[in-house]
Amino acid sequence: MVAAVTGQVTAPSTLLLGRYDACGRLRFIARTAPLSATARREVGGLLYPGDDNHPWGQRRLSAGWGTREAIDHRPVQPDVVVEFAGDTAVDAGRYRHPVRYLRVRDDMSPEQLPPADPRA
Repeated sequence: MVAAVTGQVTAPSTLLLGRYDACGRLRFIARTAPLSATARREVGGLLYPGDDNHPWGQRRLSAGWGTREAIDHRPVQPDVVVEFAGDTAVDAGRYRHPVRYLRVRDDMSPEQLPPADPRA
């Protein structure tokens, strides 16, 4: 599910994806490659800014594997599920390389997703 974005909430550059673990914590699992203009409009029209209680509001997310640079991100309400394609480079439930956004899954809710790896 989309938990944060880079760029504007209404026209995101990339999506920061998360899933809840078995304990209810929102875990970071992947960052998408830059979105096309069509995808920005499609997803951006469904997102709403996160509130002060968003678990990633004060979280520092790494811009890449092995770097100390942080992602300038904007938390969003984690209620939009998206489908993506990624490679096999997964470490403790996190994709090491950017994933490719495919589509919004409006037929699914975040509660229907399998729990995230607690080590992510």
